[in-house]
Amino acid sequence: MAERPMMRAPRKIAFPPSVDAHTKLLILGSLPGDASIKQGEYYAHRGNAFWDLLGDVLGEALRGQPYAMRLKRLRSLGIGLWDVIESAERPGSLDSSIRGVELRDLGLFVERLPALRAIAFNGKTAATHGRRQLGDRPALTLIDLPSSSGAYASLSREAKRQAWMALRDALA
Repeated sequence: MAERPMMRAPRKIAFPPSVDAHTKLLILGSLPGDASIKQGEYYAHRGNAFWDLLGDVLGEALRGQPYAMRLKRLRSLGIGLWDVIESAERPGSLDSSIRGVELRDLGLFVERLPALRAIAFNGKTAATHGRRQLGDRPALTLIDLPSSSGAYASLSREAKRQAWMALRDALA
């Protein structure tokens, strides 16, 4: 019996950054999931609590706003969004399935953000890749957050919310 050739997972490509010269807090994810890629929006899957968690931090309902307004609101508060991975092979949306990673040049990128004071990593994959690239940067506060993904269910929504409240200090 002939062996079937192994199918490669589709290569997923991340979005451009949502930042400007006033970005003081950069939230980095790993790589957009399938729902986000399909809709062309960061954190589009309804099971992902990102917009709810960040809304809790800010004290306002973000999820109900149109996507463009959410991004505009974040930029007005000095919050930027991006991902640590430029592209990777991944069937589905789980970070544990990511292979063939091509990373962003985070070191060069953060040097171009003059107001940047803090970087928050949304989940373990983002923190692992991001911290490895950024190394020791005394001028930046690096914050590891529990993943907002619904697939990360070992932590309750309330426990995630409490951890995400650390972003308030970065925005003060």
